[in-house]
Amino acid sequence: MFKNRLIIITGGSSGLGKALAHRLLKKGASIALIARDGQKLSAVKAELAKASGASQKIGAYSCDVSDFAAVEKTMTAIVNELGLPYMLINSAGVLYEGYFEKMPLSVFRRLMDINYFGTLHCIRAVLPFFKKSGKGRIVNISSLAGLIGTFGYSAYCSSKFAVNGLTEALRVELKPQKIRFHLVCPGEFESPMVDELNSYRSEENRLMTQTVPVLDLDTVADETIRGIEKGRYLIVPGRIPRLLEFCNRTLPRLGRSIQDYKLKKIYRGPNRE
Repeated sequence: MFKNRLIIITGGSSGLGKALAHRLLKKGASIALIARDGQKLSAVKAELAKASGASQKIGAYSCDVSDFAAVEKTMTAIVNELGLPYMLINSAGVLYEGYFEKMPLSVFRRLMDINYFGTLHCIRAVLPFFKKSGKGRIVNISSLAGLIGTFGYSAYCSSKFAVNGLTEALRVELKPQKIRFHLVCPGEFESPMVDELNSYRSEENRLMTQTVPVLDLDTVADETIRGIEKGRYLIVPGRIPRLLEFCNRTLPRLGRSIQDYKLKKIYRGPNRE
């Protein structure tokens, strides 16, 4: 389903975006990468170019997805240089953890600007080109934190819940235009964002979130591709995250009780009053 088709990937210079780019290239797709760091983009483009076939096209575009004008300009440049896209994968995102009362309001705005509005901007900018080709697919990389509230993730959960709501609404609205959606909600997995998070995250967040094993990047990337190929709307990589999502959806009261129990144990610890 990917062979000889153009796929746009935001956040393509590292982490999951980069991993998806390599896998889709192996399946015969042409790739257009979007990210802010031009140096990293160039390095990934060179990696992909070495592994690409003669008919595959590789493009790299430095762009801040929180800037709608820049996103529109970038999408137009991609189409002019590489052709009409078949799929957009919104993988660009940022993560921050901290106590709600101490977190600067600027952090909430930054996460909404990149995680939510960045996703919205890219969808809005690519739509005219999907309409021109008569169809399209959009893959929004969200998070398990967009389905389940988590200690310390008030800003991050807010942005990812917003992504999920946008995806749910657009899935219905754009279906008559033959535009399909996939919503990917992984738990924590190996990535530069999680590496940075581990350097400062709160004790409560660490103890509550790490009861779920951190997934390896390959598992998340492979299961994301497999879910798209099977036409699944909601893709939750990993068995334990899928079980958590199922329990939260079917038994939300139980899920909240378990979280409260864990938190109570933490605050009864030797370093707590």
